[in-house]
Amino acid sequence: MTIKIHQILLLAFFLLVGQVQSTFAQSSGNDPEAKLKEMGIILKTPGEPTANFVLAVQVGNLVFLSGHGPMQENGEYMKGKLGSELTVDEGALAARLTGISLLASLKHTIGSLDRVKRIVKVLGMVNAAPDFEQHPQVMHGFSDFMVEVFGESGKHARSAVGMGSLPFGIPVEIEMIVELKEE
Repeated sequence: MTIKIHQILLLAFFLLVGQVQSTFAQSSGNDPEAKLKEMGIILKTPGEPTANFVLAVQVGNLVFLSGHGPMQENGEYMKGKLGSELTVDEGALAARLTGISLLASLKHTIGSLDRVKRIVKVLGMVNAAPDFEQHPQVMHGFSDFMVEVFGESGKHARSAVGMGSLPFGIPVEIEMIVELKEE
């Protein structure tokens, strides 16, 4: 009889620990702003466009973000052409930096990244030499970052295409469509 009580208590303990771990995993996986903080990333308030367009437009529960580039900590864009001036790893870093810029504009538009249900569609434009063929590997820097921040909800449909040039000589420009949770 004592063994059964001990077994029941042990089972209850393991169930409780499993529940706590599951709750922690769910809460940490569903808090993109806490994840960014943990990663040491601070989203800066984006500047206003200098032409007749906006950084993001919300239609229903979708947010369409304009093309963004890789803004560095010093406030300047990263520059260069893949395949002639930059390596694939440098391009992937540029794509990650662009992801940070996009999330800053998204947060500015919707108030909190906790409202994001999923990253839906991404178009990645890579400033590349004519013989460059590793556009998807460059865009992995962005896609991997979205999964780091949002978990499975960060996985998205994606296109990665090469361009002969991009504004200001930036290596990548990315636009994104995001679905928001129902309020």
